[in-house]
Amino acid sequence: MSEVSLLRLHLLRALYLLIAVGLGSEIWPIIVEPAKPWSLMHGVALSLLAALSALAALGVRYPLQMLPLLFFELLWKAIWLVVIAWPLWRAGQVDAATWETIVACAMGVIVPIVIPWSYVLANYVKKPGDRWW
Repeated sequence: MSEVSLLRLHLLRALYLLIAVGLGSEIWPIIVEPAKPWSLMHGVALSLLAALSALAALGVRYPLQMLPLLFFELLWKAIWLVVIAWPLWRAGQVDAATWETIVACAMGVIVPIVIPWSYVLANYVKKPGDRWW
């Protein structure tokens, strides 16, 4: 097993805490006391982000076990930036709300810096998977 330094564990914990508190402080008040009914997809997005912030709190205690949460965070932001934001930007159709989301997603650049990639390689790529039967 690839050893992860204490510094890297603390960086992971700080990132999980940032997600739990930063995202949670914005999302949970909207979930708890909705000001108006949401559209279907807006409700789905809010629910997903609320779950993400709640699960990030577990990452503070279990930073390595919760790495898939950071993979999810990295992937959804990358997909949104490439599939949604990039074509809008190229077409000159980025409005203020889209720009705000672009900036928030671009902050996700922190995630691949903090992830212990040697640990990921050893435990998610090279390590044999669980049995199938």
